[in-house]
Amino acid sequence: MKDLRTYDKSRLLFLKEQLEEEYEAYKAQGLKLDMSRGKPGADQLSVSNGLLDAITSKDWEQGAGGSLEYRNYGILTGIRECKAIFADLLDVPPENVIVCGNSSLNMMFDYITQCMLTGSGGEPWIKQGEIKFICPSPGYDRHFAIAEYYGMKLIPVKMNSDGPDMNAVEEIIKDEKVKGMFCVPKYSNPTGATYSHEIVERIAKMKPAAKDFRIIWDNAYIIHDLTDNPDKLDNIFDVLKKYGNEDMVIEFTSTSKISFPGSGVAALAASKNNIKMITSRMTIQTIGYDKLNQYRHVKFYKDVAGIKRYMKLHRAILAPKFKAVINEFDSSLGGLGIAKWTKPNGGYFISLDVLGGTAKRVGQLCEEAGVTLTTIGATFPHGIDPEDKNIRIAPSFPPVDELMTATKLLCLCVKLAAVEKLLEDEKE
Repeated sequence: MKDLRTYDKSRLLFLKEQLEEEYEAYKAQGLKLDMSRGKPGADQLSVSNGLLDAITSKDWEQGAGGSLEYRNYGILTGIRECKAIFADLLDVPPENVIVCGNSSLNMMFDYITQCMLTGSGGEPWIKQGEIKFICPSPGYDRHFAIAEYYGMKLIPVKMNSDGPDMNAVEEIIKDEKVKGMFCVPKYSNPTGATYSHEIVERIAKMKPAAKDFRIIWDNAYIIHDLTDNPDKLDNIFDVLKKYGNEDMVIEFTSTSKISFPGSGVAALAASKNNIKMITSRMTIQTIGYDKLNQYRHVKFYKDVAGIKRYMKLHRAILAPKFKAVINEFDSSLGGLGIAKWTKPNGGYFISLDVLGGTAKRVGQLCEEAGVTLTTIGATFPHGIDPEDKNIRIAPSFPPVDELMTATKLLCLCVKLAAVEKLLEDEKE
């Protein structure tokens, strides 16, 4: 097939008839396939089954924790062994790390709540009138939801292959009502882009009009590589120091896609000033998080090298799934002029851009044929994709045979929706 945009009406009508026949055959199968969220599949969960047996009563008979009592209240910012692992992973001093519960998203929500109610070094945001937040897009829907929950105005900024459009960001931050920006700096959700050296440098030297401006640096995919040539991301805190901006960034990560999602360990890294403010809030919020789970992870992985060994097992499962989806896109959609897609070196997603004005139709067609995709538009603030073209593809959860069936059907729906749109445009 050639570029569909070059087809005349008669060829488009003929192709539409063929595609509809194929589509009805898929519908007749009664499929129920899910590609909606970036969840690890059952085979990935099994990689970490040893975590369930990592600690026993014998650990305490042998003096686990030394003079510290991990079974009791206390140790607010995390046990020392777990802080050491995260400090090594994030390349920051242990005193700049706080280890909490199972969810980095929960930690981000708590931090934004703190900024709203008590401030981030200045007057509480909630007392400052309209608050705005920068949202590189396409991006992570749950980030947007946090800002939406507090009634902030979300400002979309184009996400390029090397990070957000910094020309736009540098203009937007001249407004003192702009209080922050969400970033997934490595293998960004959903495009898979990693921020380049230049982008990290430009972010680190920003001088926002708002003195209480904060960046949520969600480093969720810090070691989630899929190739032998993984992307490299600069350490944001090393760069911030050059410009005296250490307080501007709060970095988050977790083991949610390393060990068990929902039962992992989450942590943040921040400047001395920010650690002090966050800890002050935490002393009211909790007496301590699940130290036994923190210790369980320490016993199982031992160190960052141990984590990397297990990530190779995850890669062996994930990489073939990504390759299979991308190969199908290349084979079924390549050269048609109606779609383009990312080929990430890591992370959990592939970003698919279909013909403008057809993404919702693709989603509808897939749903009616039994394939659930991420809600169309979710990768943009307020769920509104201005060009109606972006679809987040999550290859991780389905078994390979189901994944391939879902991908073939998806490609068929992309072509059918495109032909419908091209015929519609001919009428105008």
